Amino acid sequence: SLQQTSTTVALNSQQASGEKMTSTESEAPVASPTSTALMGPTSPPPEADQFKTEANSAFNLGHYDQAIDLYSKAIDLYDKSAIYYANRSFAYLRTECFGYALSDASRAIALDQSYIKAYYRRASANMALGKFKLALTDFEQVHRRRPGDSDAKAKYTECKKIVQQKAFEKAIAYEEKRVSPCDEISQSLQSMTIEDSYDGPKLSEEGNKVTREFVTQLLDYYKKSKVLHRRYAYQILVDMKALLSAEATLVDVAVPEGTKFTICGDVHGQFFDLLNIFELNGLPSETNPYLFNGDFVDRGSFSVECIFTLFSLKLLYPKSFFLARGNHESEYMNKIYGFEGEVKAKYADKMVQLFREVFNLLPLVHLIDGRILVMHGGLFSSDDVTLEDIRKIDRNMDIPDSGPMSELLWSDPQDLPGRAPSKRGVAVQFGPDVTERFCKNNGLDYIVRSHEVKEKGYEVAHSGRCITVFSAPNYCDTMGNKGAYITLTGGKDLSPKFTSFDCVPHPTVRPMAYSSSLMQLFS
Repeated sequence: SLQQTSTTVALNSQQASGEKMTSTESEAPVASPTSTALMGPTSPPPEADQFKTEANSAFNLGHYDQAIDLYSKAIDLYDKSAIYYANRSFAYLRTECFGYALSDASRAIALDQSYIKAYYRRASANMALGKFKLALTDFEQVHRRRPGDSDAKAKYTECKKIVQQKAFEKAIAYEEKRVSPCDEISQSLQSMTIEDSYDGPKLSEEGNKVTREFVTQLLDYYKKSKVLHRRYAYQILVDMKALLSAEATLVDVAVPEGTKFTICGDVHGQFFDLLNIFELNGLPSETNPYLFNGDFVDRGSFSVECIFTLFSLKLLYPKSFFLARGNHESEYMNKIYGFEGEVKAKYADKMVQLFREVFNLLPLVHLIDGRILVMHGGLFSSDDVTLEDIRKIDRNMDIPDSGPMSELLWSDPQDLPGRAPSKRGVAVQFGPDVTERFCKNNGLDYIVRSHEVKEKGYEVAHSGRCITVFSAPNYCDTMGNKGAYITLTGGKDLSPKFTSFDCVPHPTVRPMAYSSSLMQLFS
């Protein structure tokens, strides 16, 4: 649901319309109880099968959350059906709850090791999580059992290529000393010609620095769907690397008494909605500070415009404009969800490497006046993590699969106490008691995080100790949610004030326009 996950979106327009597909993996969920899948020692009761039939109908209409609820009701009545678990796994795949999809597919295989669709579901979930070797094992199983299935063969072949490519990249990494892409490009910046026909913003002649005038002109230029010259784009990335290299993993932010401070959540490449935030709340400045809490790119097809706007503002106001890393500031997510493709379309392959280097240097956490901790995802699988532990995290790497850094960027809150495996398949879900202990142990009033769509753009949970803010309204042009931002006023109170806003029109470029064909392996 909107309240549960920021990723409950259709993976493409075909899914959004509920259109059926005919390939092995993409066909509608199984409807017949006479399938070869093992049903256990007895047949399911009619009530369970009725829930399954209703769930299949909901699935085919694109109502995936409703389908999940109905499959769950069927499973509550009869938990020996591989079909029920595999169908629910498929619905979880469509809502991108890859952790749950993986669990259900594995359960289906445990119930019936001959049920081929369950292997397909598990392979798809592992692909989505970047676990290519595990995915290949299951795709191989599908291909071996259905050698004539062209879709199964294509996915097996593509997955095998990825595994081989990863092995090759790992091998050559030991053989050559890595050269910094930013350092390498900086040596050739001056030789990049600025054509006479270029009519866009230019960095200052003295020092190639970002100025207020440059930012204003850049925003106007982007409104006209034009592209910043590559020389200035590369210069911004080189300068961002230098700036972020000097920043800490946990950045301490002081908000002077009486000063407004704004926290924004995910913007996900929705440039025109980002402009609307500035219209509503004022452009960033030394007296109007902002913190953007990760996931600047991917999904929305104006991610290049968003990131160069935010990077330019960071260079202009390094002490009053703050950027935190999100789970989408990572190589695999950018490859799948559109940012890499967009950069290559608007600039060049080389620039992708610079973005990876800069994203790895983004701070993970901001501590406001020692009382409010802001991170993209959430809290930890252990109670003993302290602020000092966070400060010591070496962040200069792609996001790992597990550990404190991964949890800061991927975890989600839950209503129940304690912890649970993540619906996403990465990090954990944490309850109100976990948040209470963490805040008490570290002297915090509350935490602010993003990472999930909320109907009003924000949500206050865990007795006010855990606040979510999400700033991409009508996410992916499908969700119908509002966006929001938080404002605080420096002083003793520091209580959050919320502003919700609607989406604004944008040029007719659909979300995910630059997404990778790899999505077909798990969509």
